[in-house]
Amino acid sequence: MPSGKPKGNVKTPHVSIIIRALNEEKHLGRLLGAIARQSLRNPEVILVDSGSTDRTLAIARQHKAKIVHIKPQDFTFGRSLNLGIRKTSGDVVVLASAHVFPEHDDWLATLVAPFADAQVAMTYGKQRGTDQSQFSENEHFRKWYPEHSNLQQPHGFANNANSAVRKSVWQAMPFDEELTGLEDLAWASWAHAEGYTIAYVAEAGVYHIHNETAAQIINRHRREAIALRQILPESTFSFLNFLSLFVRTTLSDYVAALRQGQFLHQLIHIPRFRFLQYWGTYRGYRDPAQPSSQLKRVFYYPPDSLEPRPAAPGRHKTRSPRTRDKSA
Repeated sequence: MPSGKPKGNVKTPHVSIIIRALNEEKHLGRLLGAIARQSLRNPEVILVDSGSTDRTLAIARQHKAKIVHIKPQDFTFGRSLNLGIRKTSGDVVVLASAHVFPEHDDWLATLVAPFADAQVAMTYGKQRGTDQSQFSENEHFRKWYPEHSNLQQPHGFANNANSAVRKSVWQAMPFDEELTGLEDLAWASWAHAEGYTIAYVAEAGVYHIHNETAAQIINRHRREAIALRQILPESTFSFLNFLSLFVRTTLSDYVAALRQGQFLHQLIHIPRFRFLQYWGTYRGYRDPAQPSSQLKRVFYYPPDSLEPRPAAPGRHKTRSPRTRDKSA
């Protein structure tokens, strides 16, 4: 356990929020609007942008968010978070995906409340999909983010789409900047091993939207598999594992779909998503442990995502930020 850890309870912390973004004009305004309505008033909001070419930066400015840029070639999830956290003034730093939005106006206060216990290093909240989400992804959310809180979680799991960290603990161990994903899992595992508390706060829920192509679903799970191999070097994922998990989760989702009256509608969507998910994992376990810059670009940036986008009719064109660089 690290020396210098504070003892007892502490006062309500000053809160900063970090949002990673790349071309999030569709979702960012809803998140920033919801932050403005939170019962915990006036948090510091910092957008870390990794090269947006749409209206993301204009929307952030409209909501008075501070903007930090990271070059696309420098981007990793951990590096962008570290860059943003270094710019914060808060004692507790909330980390939110640009394509989430809170379930209610007490989300922020609820997520940071466990930090009154000085042993807490990290909290994370519930995630749910929307009507736009894949059925199987909703089932995944229900499995990993249950309805009941666990404020003294017995393991080092967390997810940075909806989380918060104590800045003083982060200063002792910033996020891993080399991992291709799962920097949240690596950090939470370290903090738990050091004797800190990881708190799951079900009541601090968000809706998490993934509008992904087949290639993006594969690549998300592929880069996470590469990261998991680095975090757990002894882990393996064979073709038999691929087949077993694909069959078991597909059947489990079919049962859930039957119970929810969605079986016929989800008949094709369920096996499609589960195949892409575990095929990406299988491929990631066979990729180089240190991906090339070209492969990282595939993982982090959808095709044409860094190309300037034409202004919508009736809008003035804004100066392209390509020369300034950002992180998502």
